[in-house]
Amino acid sequence: MTETPAARNHSELQAGSLTTGSLILLPDGERTAEIQAVELERDDFGSPALVLASLAGGGTLRIAVGATVTTIEPGSAPASDAVTHLSLASVPAEDASVETAPAEAAGQGPGQEQPGGEAASPAAAPAVVVPPLPPVPPAANVPSEEELALIPAPDGTPESVVEAAAQAHPDATGVQLLTDRLSKGVNFKSGSCLKDLSDLAHELFVTLKDAEGALAVADLLTVLHYDGNPGRWASVEASLALASYICRQDGQNERAAVYEKLIRTPESHETDPFKARMAAKVRQRSLNEPNLYDKEIFRSIDNSNHDAEREWRLLRLESLLFLRAHGGSETIGMGELERRISNELEAVRS
Repeated sequence: MTETPAARNHSELQAGSLTTGSLILLPDGERTAEIQAVELERDDFGSPALVLASLAGGGTLRIAVGATVTTIEPGSAPASDAVTHLSLASVPAEDASVETAPAEAAGQGPGQEQPGGEAASPAAAPAVVVPPLPPVPPAANVPSEEELALIPAPDGTPESVVEAAAQAHPDATGVQLLTDRLSKGVNFKSGSCLKDLSDLAHELFVTLKDAEGALAVADLLTVLHYDGNPGRWASVEASLALASYICRQDGQNERAAVYEKLIRTPESHETDPFKARMAAKVRQRSLNEPNLYDKEIFRSIDNSNHDAEREWRLLRLESLLFLRAHGGSETIGMGELERRISNELEAVRS
């Protein structure tokens, strides 16, 4: 059933005022549809941004809140049609000539019947194409309480754990420098304090081969929650990667799996679907193209600067451990990672 817009009562209405049951003129200007449901989408500042209007005939319209749409009085439109096509008379002259040309070229007038006895129907207007919404981000894969119980509680206060590391290695200059700073008090809200704890754990494992002491210090950080601060999380992340590697080497695979779940916490922190999808792409690219400091290491070797070479290799080792905790990447497999980590450990310990 068709009818012209002139036979109806039109009115202009802001998109933010649309309600269920409103009959609106579609963007093509030729059809109308009844709104079945209305949802309001807000921007990042919490202000109304888009109106998502679900149509009774199927499909969804995305309309800016401040946009003006043409509505039609419900009583002036047929109730049986969810989407109504307007008559050809309402189409501009140039469009009508294009649509009727094929029929006239075949020897048929606009109102003539086809050989089968059926009247030729005008070409249907194209359907409204609405892009799909981005996929919902994956649910957070957080460890359960039973899994978190695999991480032992610290033996005493954080300061006592640091002091135990200092007493175990009284002649290690690097350990003594770090423990002196930490002995004044461990503040888990301080980014520099978290960095010192992470450096202490790496110093114990990499330089002194004290896996047990390194794991005890690292566990002071591994239980911290992700707070959205990338500076503080970098130290926690490095400790999680180190703890995972130590446990894998020691055969504690279940405990290592807990650390590997915790290191992925930021991946499910973003709730906005679009931002989560973009963050996943950036994250995968960083895993596929990690910065392994090749240029810096080669430059230090060329300059015979062994101290600088060792510092760059330590940074490379942290990157490799991070990749190892994520299960490798699309460009570096687990076997290659294990080999390269062993090589770097041997290089910095020599």
